[in-house]
Amino acid sequence: MTYDWQPLLLTFKLAAVTTFILCLIGIPFAWWLSQTRTRIKPVLETLVSMPLVLPPSVLGFYLLLAFSPTSWFGHFMDQAVGLKLAFSFEGLVLASVLFSLPFMVHPVQAGFQSLPASLAEASYTLGKTRWQTFLYVLLPNIKPSLLSGIVLAFAHTIGEFGVVLMIGGNLPGETRVASIAIYDEVESLNYAAANFYAMVLFAVCFSILLTVYLVNKRMVRSEW
Repeated sequence: MTYDWQPLLLTFKLAAVTTFILCLIGIPFAWWLSQTRTRIKPVLETLVSMPLVLPPSVLGFYLLLAFSPTSWFGHFMDQAVGLKLAFSFEGLVLASVLFSLPFMVHPVQAGFQSLPASLAEASYTLGKTRWQTFLYVLLPNIKPSLLSGIVLAFAHTIGEFGVVLMIGGNLPGETRVASIAIYDEVESLNYAAANFYAMVLFAVCFSILLTVYLVNKRMVRSEW
């Protein structure tokens, strides 16, 4: 029996692009949260954490309204940038970034907060700028947290269903990711195909998480 690999490839593409974007914005944001004393910090941390407790359909519904061409944001992105976010791969990426943001920010922020303040102060004393200290002093000292954030964001994006269904629908080759394909195959009583997609996702996520635990365990031992 032949299977359609396109939903799986699209899933891994979405997870890779989302994780890359989260590395660019999530890591600096986590560092800023670990350093700032602004009064709105609790509000920002609450907003970041909302995807952890909100039903995916709730977030997906409001994102669908925001991405709609009839909304000011959707209209601006369509007319000024040329991006149609509703029912498109680009929309899935943006929604996935927002939905997976806490899985990147929380472990990385915890890693930064676990570092002694004297580490950064010593770097500043040696003439390093804040950016150099961030890149060459702080980041190398939170490798386990970085690895955890990257892997959790990637794995969580692979498993998304409610948000991607609300934002992307079920367009083959565009928004039909593996989780949507599994749902379709089960509805069609095609359990063999559903099992194929499910087993691939299970194997990939299990392998990734196992690798992270083993690598982090080795890093901790090396620090001893």
